[in-house]
Amino acid sequence: MTQADFQNIGGTLPPLPGIYKYYNANGSLLYVGKAKNIKKRVASYFSKTLTNYKTYELVRRIDKIEFTIVNSEQDAFLLENSLIKQFQPLFNINLKDDKTYPYIVIKNEPFPRIYLTRQKLDDGSQYFGPYTSVGKVRDLLNFIKNTIPLRTCPLNLLEKNIAKGKFKVCLEYHLQNCKGPCEALQSADDYNENIAQVKNLLRGNLSPVIQHFKIEMKKHAEAMEFEKAGLAHKKIEYLEQYQSRSVITNSNTHSIDVFFIQKEDDLVYVNYLMVENGTIIQTKTLKVEAHLDETQEEILAFTIGQLRTTFQSKAKELVLPFEIEYTEPDVELTIPKGGDKKKLLDLAAKNVAYYIRDEKSKDSRYADQAKTNLLLKIQEDLQLTEVPVHIECFDNSNLQGSYPVSAMVCFKNAEPSKKDYRLFNVKTVEGINDFASMKEAVYRRYKRLTLENASLPQLIVIDGGKGQLNAANEAIEELNLQGKLTMIGLAKNEEEIFFVGDKESLKLPYDSESHKFIRRVRDEVHHFVINFHRKKRSKGTFKNNLEEIRGIGSHTANQLLKAFRSVKNIKNQPLSELSKVIGPVKAKIIRAYFDAELNQATPEKEMGPG
Repeated sequence: MTQADFQNIGGTLPPLPGIYKYYNANGSLLYVGKAKNIKKRVASYFSKTLTNYKTYELVRRIDKIEFTIVNSEQDAFLLENSLIKQFQPLFNINLKDDKTYPYIVIKNEPFPRIYLTRQKLDDGSQYFGPYTSVGKVRDLLNFIKNTIPLRTCPLNLLEKNIAKGKFKVCLEYHLQNCKGPCEALQSADDYNENIAQVKNLLRGNLSPVIQHFKIEMKKHAEAMEFEKAGLAHKKIEYLEQYQSRSVITNSNTHSIDVFFIQKEDDLVYVNYLMVENGTIIQTKTLKVEAHLDETQEEILAFTIGQLRTTFQSKAKELVLPFEIEYTEPDVELTIPKGGDKKKLLDLAAKNVAYYIRDEKSKDSRYADQAKTNLLLKIQEDLQLTEVPVHIECFDNSNLQGSYPVSAMVCFKNAEPSKKDYRLFNVKTVEGINDFASMKEAVYRRYKRLTLENASLPQLIVIDGGKGQLNAANEAIEELNLQGKLTMIGLAKNEEEIFFVGDKESLKLPYDSESHKFIRRVRDEVHHFVINFHRKKRSKGTFKNNLEEIRGIGSHTANQLLKAFRSVKNIKNQPLSELSKVIGPVKAKIIRAYFDAELNQATPEKEMGPG
């Protein structure tokens, strides 16, 4: 809409408080705003040169303007909040919050039940919440169950049904979690007294609940009912412990709402603490997107309205970091300089800071920067000529010289690159020779990369001390790759780092980011090679031993191992049991082989590499 277009309708706008709505040509709601004077506020969009691009884009799209007159600025504020929450217009402040919050409901029924729900119905029941955490709701319900006996069954406890004796008490009665109203063992008045205590507890007002049980304890003691008095005493202790954990400020503090706001890059974050009787009963941090360069004061005022509506706050005092224009009547704004309220504001600030850190850790932009910083730190600590964006690490495994294997893992940009992991069946080494196995694996890896003209890693980590490192370096020298990469050894005992040719090791701080990452790479290759070796060893010691028997192939060996689990068990099976699995012909071959082996009293043949 242009200034000329606006001139045609500007005269129809009222100079009264209310809200205005901007629509585009397709009838989509673009923006909702509040104003003390609708005419002046809307005219301001068309009577000045717009320097903000987003505001310019909004005005350019406006095709229709609607307004609603209200009685006061406060009514305009509430209506604006309601419409934005309902329609979420494109250009309004957007609270990034799409959760469905849980409530605790006291059901509208005889002998009301109390339970968690996410649906707030207009059924006459009383709802507490919403709560920001399901865990918090479950904790509250468990606490209630441990202190105040109430029914949990879905029975229709109408007076006439109870009078007819339709129901019998259940296990909850015998566990003393319920007083048995289904059999008229508890009156409605007594049950409702318990409900009143639950309401106090849910409002954070524990003093009347504690006083109730003190009176109950005294009555039982006077009646010589010491077991019941002891039970009431335990509940009092439980409540007092809960109160001491919950109260974070003066318990005489009346209900207050605490808000803290912080801008970070293009986003704004607001933390809300709902405090009743010195106890924080709700906490919520919201991420806010502003679209028209709204000030922090404007964003905070809007967010306060939304959050207080969502969480049904009736607090008459708001604790804030700075002054804002807030029109809700009978609400006091406090900007504390010290005392309990300043501590609460500082706590809200801590919540915002933690939330932002958590958001950043999930944000790939910040995660990438953290990885870059880590690699730069490794370059600095190891004095590398290049940033080690490509790191490879080697390890060996064998069982008393049998089934020797090696493995290599690859990290790129500080993350595992599993498609580049490699496994090596050692081919040229006999017996136990960890150094020669390491040399073979390193030689085979980098000979292939050289032949393929592929990029080499900036850093190679060898799992082991000087011996393994020197063996690996022999392979590098034979391939004429000296000076094209850096290789280090990580000794297992003291986790010290060795460089080729250095007599002394490098001992980085154990908790340094560089050392932790190098150990992470080493642990990755260790687990990788151990798993590979375990599978190969299992296959070699069981299946290959059977396949050595003439006339027995892979399929038969698998059948036997599946049925009897091990070669030892197969040796001990009679011919009849073997025949059930593989048939009489092959069973005779198996039985004859092991019988002959037993008669010759020769040990089981040691397997070589598979």
